[in-house]
Amino acid sequence: MTRAGQRGSRDRDSGRLQGGASRHAAPQAGIKPQDSASAESCLANKVVLDWDGTVTEVDSLHMVIERFGDREAYVALEAELGRTLTLDEVIAAEMATIVAPLDEVVAWLVDNVRIRRGFHELVAACDPLIVSAGFHETIEPVLRREGVEARVVANHVTADPAGWRAEFAPGAICEVCGERCKRAAVGGLGPFAYVGDGVSDRCVSLAAERRFARDGLARWLDREGVPYEPFDDLYDVLPALADPTASSPPGP
Repeated sequence: MTRAGQRGSRDRDSGRLQGGASRHAAPQAGIKPQDSASAESCLANKVVLDWDGTVTEVDSLHMVIERFGDREAYVALEAELGRTLTLDEVIAAEMATIVAPLDEVVAWLVDNVRIRRGFHELVAACDPLIVSAGFHETIEPVLRREGVEARVVANHVTADPAGWRAEFAPGAICEVCGERCKRAAVGGLGPFAYVGDGVSDRCVSLAAERRFARDGLARWLDREGVPYEPFDDLYDVLPALADPTASSPPGP
């Protein structure tokens, strides 16, 4: 089933494709460009998955901040997303509130992160590319726990006792959203299906031939009048992908 909502009132961040603020300002402290996984090696794929809140049942970065970071700072920073701060700036500032050792955080994630139903089957059938605004250091241990080998394009983080430092992959500013976004990882794919749930998935979902959405991404697409196919777990996505006649009309 394909859905298309009507444009309506905008909440605090719905007016931006991603974050959209401070796009011409110098990066804030804690943001350090660094190469991520090579996108060029991942371009043969036709299904692209977000990680947090899409593959995982709950956003694992939010889980980490609530357990190891500063929750009050998290709430304040999220309120500035799309107003005075870009998505990268928000993530970097949130990570800077974490001072726990990486091994401790990873062990907690491996014990507590739950994977959405249907992920193993989707990987086996489609060999999807995972593109995340999160970090290799927190994603790959969970994949190892699951016994899954998957290609991941993500950022890196350094666990500093003075505060974790987010290290974002360098890339050109997107002409659509005005930020460094996930479109850079899919630019050479050709037609692809995108599966996502949140703010970092907005811009890239508009480039997809088909889009599967839930939670915040679904609400945003509804407000923007962009058609998508809703999903609850990834078992909903797999049979839809097997239907060659189905598609989401293109975004604006």
